[in-house]
Amino acid sequence: MIVEQETWVSGYRLMWVIVMFDLPVVEKKDRKAATRFRDYLLDEGFAMGQFSIYYRLLSGKEAVESLRKRIERNLPKYGTVQILAITDKQYENIQTFRSRKSESSKNPEQLLLF
Repeated sequence: MIVEQETWVSGYRLMWVIVMFDLPVVEKKDRKAATRFRDYLLDEGFAMGQFSIYYRLLSGKEAVESLRKRIERNLPKYGTVQILAITDKQYENIQTFRSRKSESSKNPEQLLLF
């Protein structure tokens, strides 16, 4: 008899990675570099929270460190990029305001990883 094991991931293990950046966009080459970086983040599975703030959910600290190294290899030549990693438990307390109305943040559906 095969018993299926219920799989769940702790909110303290799941990590949100938030990438915030301020890149120059005055010159055409700088705008292209900024666009390349944004496209890179989207290709890495990030979602855009604001024009210069992207976020992604990862399975743990090891995945965060691996992603951080990949981002570092793809940084634009100029500007500032900050990477913040917080647990899913910390992220659940985020408050979002749109048009003066508060919204609770809804986490995306959890995926079952094998």
